[in-house]
Amino acid sequence: TMRLQAPQFQALFTPGLRSVAELFEKKNYELRIAGGAVRDLLSGVTPQDIDFATTATPAEMKEMFTAAGVRLINNKGEKHGTITARLHEQNFEITTLRIDVVTDGRHAEVEFTTDWHKDAERRDLTVNSMFLGLDGTLYDFFNGYEDLKNKKIRFVGKAAERIQEDYLRILRYFRFYGRIAEEPGDHEPITLEAIKENAKGLAGISGERIWVELKKILLGNHVNHLVQLMYELDIAQYIGLPLGGNLEEFARVSKNIQNLSPKPMTVLTSLFKGKDDVTNLDLRLKISKEEKNLGLFLVKHRQELTKGSGPEPLRPYQDFLMDSREANTNSKIFELLKYQGEEQLLKEMQEWTVPSFPVSGHDLRKMGVSSGKEIGTALQQLRDEWKKSGYHMDKEELLSCLKKL
Repeated sequence: TMRLQAPQFQALFTPGLRSVAELFEKKNYELRIAGGAVRDLLSGVTPQDIDFATTATPAEMKEMFTAAGVRLINNKGEKHGTITARLHEQNFEITTLRIDVVTDGRHAEVEFTTDWHKDAERRDLTVNSMFLGLDGTLYDFFNGYEDLKNKKIRFVGKAAERIQEDYLRILRYFRFYGRIAEEPGDHEPITLEAIKENAKGLAGISGERIWVELKKILLGNHVNHLVQLMYELDIAQYIGLPLGGNLEEFARVSKNIQNLSPKPMTVLTSLFKGKDDVTNLDLRLKISKEEKNLGLFLVKHRQELTKGSGPEPLRPYQDFLMDSREANTNSKIFELLKYQGEEQLLKEMQEWTVPSFPVSGHDLRKMGVSSGKEIGTALQQLRDEWKKSGYHMDKEELLSCLKKL
């Protein structure tokens, strides 16, 4: 058996975890780290959050924690077997081992078990089905560690069965493929077949759950390969993507943005031909208002708002920003520059501070312009002059300009 001694693993043993471990040990309940955290630790990554699994039932855990005076946080996980305890300013989410009794492709009815193998069997992918004892012993029933080392993504057991338990697992397969696999196209044919045959099941999954997974796929590796695959395997139509998605544009843009940390919507918009595609995505996935606005902005401006020819390539973007009356225009322009693959211009635009117009109505009144209407007109003329100068003219220059006008 393998024993993990990595520094990332040692670092988990906070005072909180030591206290939790002691409580379980006293009662002879087994406690292990489960799922994604094990995968991260074996990859030498510090896990973001850690799930624990145990042979103790929720009732036994409640009794044990209450007797020890430990605070329990109520977060509705109990009927699935999850108890959250708070010790030393840290939350511990601990779930009883379980078997899925009935599944409908979205939720499962569970019953509790003390059999670690049975619990591993109901998990989605081999790399997510391992447990780690607090002494560092690895419990790996489905060769997850082998797969992780070989960067292979495989379902636990039969792919079709795992998918039919929860159709969202199709997208989880893609997400972990983009995170772990080395090369695009390294799939088992039987897995792709199972995905294609069950793609329609995604129609019954809520838009919110799909969007969470899709966003992670869009920011992972091999995104071009994976999105093309969604079309080949008939998944696209069930998750809000346009039937005639522009795959050439997607391939181009996903290359453009490789090192520019785009927002997921920036990558996705390259599939869209027009604003209806954004609206349909929103209907299916209930994206945020900000995401929808970004999509509409990119669809509208990606073709004509481009860099200037000549010595000031940034000017069209600066002018657009200065003329804009909307909030967050600058962050939308940053995303547009990423979409266009303009890395250098993006840097310059991010460093550019929006200058403030140096002349006010007050200055004009001092010069004897009195009527509101005239002041408005004069300010607009001066703004135009200021813009022509690349926003360099100062108050003096502008006011002397006014005398000429």
